[in-house]
Amino acid sequence: MSEQPSIPVDENERGEFRQNRLIAERREKLTAWRASGQAFPNDFSRENLAGRLDELYAAKTREELEVTPITVKVAGRIMLKRVMGKASFATIQDMSGRIQLFISDDATGEEAHREFKHWDSGDIVGCEGTLMKTKTGELTVHCSAIRLLTKSLRPLPEKFHGLTDIEQKYRNRYVDLITNEQTRLTFVARSRMVQSIRNYMTHHGFLEVETPMMHPIPGGAAAKPFKTHHNALDMELFLRIAPELYLKRLVVGGFEKVFEVNRNFRNEGLSPRHNPEFTMMEFYEAYTDYRKLMDFTEGLLRHSAREALGTEIFEYQGRTLDLSKPFARFTVVGAIHYYHPGYSFEQLNDIAWLQQKLSDLKVDLKTPHLVHAGIGTLQLMLFEETTEAELWDPTYIIDYPAEVSPLARRSDSNPEITERFELFIVGREIANGFSELNDPEDQAARFQAQAKARQAGDEEAMFFDDDYIRALEYGLPPTGGCGIGIDRLIMLLTDSASIRDVILFPQMRPERLE
Repeated sequence: MSEQPSIPVDENERGEFRQNRLIAERREKLTAWRASGQAFPNDFSRENLAGRLDELYAAKTREELEVTPITVKVAGRIMLKRVMGKASFATIQDMSGRIQLFISDDATGEEAHREFKHWDSGDIVGCEGTLMKTKTGELTVHCSAIRLLTKSLRPLPEKFHGLTDIEQKYRNRYVDLITNEQTRLTFVARSRMVQSIRNYMTHHGFLEVETPMMHPIPGGAAAKPFKTHHNALDMELFLRIAPELYLKRLVVGGFEKVFEVNRNFRNEGLSPRHNPEFTMMEFYEAYTDYRKLMDFTEGLLRHSAREALGTEIFEYQGRTLDLSKPFARFTVVGAIHYYHPGYSFEQLNDIAWLQQKLSDLKVDLKTPHLVHAGIGTLQLMLFEETTEAELWDPTYIIDYPAEVSPLARRSDSNPEITERFELFIVGREIANGFSELNDPEDQAARFQAQAKARQAGDEEAMFFDDDYIRALEYGLPPTGGCGIGIDRLIMLLTDSASIRDVILFPQMRPERLE
C-alpha cells in the first residue's frame, strides 16, 4: 500500500492547534480545582517582595541563613518550573522581581508537592517558608506551605523569548509586561519621570490643576477634534485637543503659575510619533515671556535627564544626544537656510519661489485653505518638508509667523511674527510655547480669521470662543505658556523608537478574529 502524500501544515495553524490544546488542558484542571471547593481563594496575605528579599539577604551565606532562619510569605506568578521526584523548584515573579521556591515532600508535604506538579507556568501561587541558599548560591524560599491562588488558562509565550511579535506586544500589553523585563522597566521609568517633572514644577512655585476633558468648543491648538454627545444636555461636546484656554482662564482668575499633566485627544493618524490619545504637560506663568520660558524648559529637560539617567549626555537609537549644551535657536527661515544653504534668503522670502518649491516637493497647494496661504504659512511648510527632520540636537525654532500662531503675542518690533518657539530634538517637536496674546480685540480678530479658514475647509482651524474673549476682557496679565509632549520626552529618555513603546495601551486597529 503506497504512502499518502503528506499535507503541509501552516506553522501558524500548528501553533494555534497547540495553543488550543493547552488551553483545553488547563480548563480541565480548573474544573477539577472548582470541584475541590478551593478555587480562586482570597485569604492569602503576602508579607514579602522578591526584590526586597534579594536586597536584604542575597549576600548572606548558606550557613548564616541556617543558623538564623528567616520566615517569609511570598506570592507571584510561576515563570519557570523544574519538577523532580521528591523535590522541585519554581521561579515566581512579583512586582519587584523574581525569587526561587523549593518544594519538597519532606518540608512542604507530599500532597502539596503532588498538586504543585500539575500547576502550570503563569499560575499565581502563594508560599510560606524560610530563606535558604542552594548549592549554586541562589537565594530560595524553602516552602513549608504552598497554595494555588489563580489558575492561568492561557500559556505564556515560549520561555526565554517573551512576547516578540510587535503588534501583539502593543495589543496584549499585559502579556508583554509579564514576559519582558525591559517593557516593565520602561513604564517604571515613565512613572518616575512624570513624578520628577511634577516635583520640579511644584518646587518652582507652580500649582497643579485639572481642567475639563470635554469642551463645548475645541481650542488651544490647531487640530481636528473627536466629537461626542451629552444626552442630558442634548449638546455636542469635543474631547479636548489642549487645555490651554482653560489654564489661561485660571491665570486671569489669579492663579499666576499653573500646570497640568494630562491627556489630549486629536483625531489624527497613527505613526511612530503620533497616538490620538497622548500626554502633555502645559504650564503658564504671569509676568514672563517666551525667552524666559525657553530657559526654564531647557532646565526642566536637563533635570528630567539627570533624574532618569544620571547624565545629560546619552545615546538615543545609537546616536549621541547632548542636553548639557545651550540649545540652538533659529528662526524658521534661518533654520532652512542653515541646513540648506543653497536656498537664499531672497528666495525664502519670495512667495512665488516658495509655491514652486513646495509643488516640486509634491505638496498639494490646491486645497481650499492653502490657495491663499501667506508667505509665513509657506515658509513653515517648507521648513516641515525639508528641515524639521534634520534637527537632531536640541533646537528652538523661534519667531513664528502670526498667521500660523493664533494664540501668540505679536512681536513689538515686527507685527508679522510672534513671540513663539517650538523645541525640536531628534527631528521631533517636543515643546511649543509663546508669550501669550492678552489683547482681547487682537485675539477676537484672529479667531475670526480662523473661523474663515474653517469655512474654507481647514478642519484643524480654531473655533471662535466667546467666553475666552470675555475672560481676556477682564484682563490677562503678561503671561508665557508652554506645552511639553511627555510621551515624546520619555521616548528620548528610555531610548524608545516608537511612541507605542511608552504608552501602556496605544490605539490599535480592531483585532481581526477568524
